[in-house]
Amino acid sequence: MQGLVTVFGGSGFVGGQVVRALAKAGHRVRVAVRNPNLAYRMRMLGDVGQIEVVQANVRNAPSVARAVDGAEAVVNLVGVLWENGRQKFQTLHVMGAKTVAEQAKAAGVKRLVQVSAIGADAKSSSKYQRTKAEGEAAVRAAFPGAVVIRPSIVFGAEDKFFNKFGQMAALFPALPLIGGGETKFQPVYVGDVAAVIAKAVASPAAEGLTYELGGPAVYSFKELMELILVETGRNRVLAPIPFFAAGLIGKVGDLSPINPPLTSDQVESLKSDNVADKGLPGLAEAGVVPTAVEAVVPSYLYRYRKGGQYAEVPAGAF
Repeated sequence: MQGLVTVFGGSGFVGGQVVRALAKAGHRVRVAVRNPNLAYRMRMLGDVGQIEVVQANVRNAPSVARAVDGAEAVVNLVGVLWENGRQKFQTLHVMGAKTVAEQAKAAGVKRLVQVSAIGADAKSSSKYQRTKAEGEAAVRAAFPGAVVIRPSIVFGAEDKFFNKFGQMAALFPALPLIGGGETKFQPVYVGDVAAVIAKAVASPAAEGLTYELGGPAVYSFKELMELILVETGRNRVLAPIPFFAAGLIGKVGDLSPINPPLTSDQVESLKSDNVADKGLPGLAEAGVVPTAVEAVVPSYLYRYRKGGQYAEVPAGAF
């Protein structure tokens, strides 16, 4: 086996695929998570003894130092889509990323991959996007050769985008079009993101680069909602909601302790397109062939049809 790679946040939706890709490439993998007892399945993604799970919290520097000890490379996937309890944007996206970079540098780690997001901008009105940019800056200050990966919305069987709206289509008579549904997205397959990260870990040529990862097609928010309705066989109203009204709804979501349908900060994020910058390297430069939304999303949206897996394929569905 090749050298040891520590993956922070490796038990999540993207993390599981990153761990799998690294194991497949022959690396030993150390999955650093807050609750190891909830990440037991990680060990099954590689050969016997290839993957270990350890306790670490990016808010705690000593635990991070233990997790990176002896590692040749580190991948930081830790992030949140909304704030809850101690899991704050500033704490995780900025201070946590800074701690990982500093401890990796001190431990003599050769390569660091920091996963950020398209839209990261220090001047953004969205706190999520601002802290992602601040986190990138903090990482590069501590570890100048770090590789930054910025994906658009990531899709796959366990994603929080298509599954969320698929469930809403099954339960409610309408789907919201925030800001009229004009915001552009370039969804990228989780397996493709994992492949780029695995390549970045092993490629000296990637040192210091920033990748923006988007799939082969750009869609408006409205087009994605229409695709979901076709695949789920649901006849639902697409209701335009102005940003002002959506912001008020988001403020109610801010009060929810678990998985809010919408937050005020997410409304701010939707005011800007989520499309890869053609001036930065992407999937093609990493040698990864992009996977289309239509090739994967129908394979799990069927669960939201009336009748689930036993339902007939709706007209127009893939």
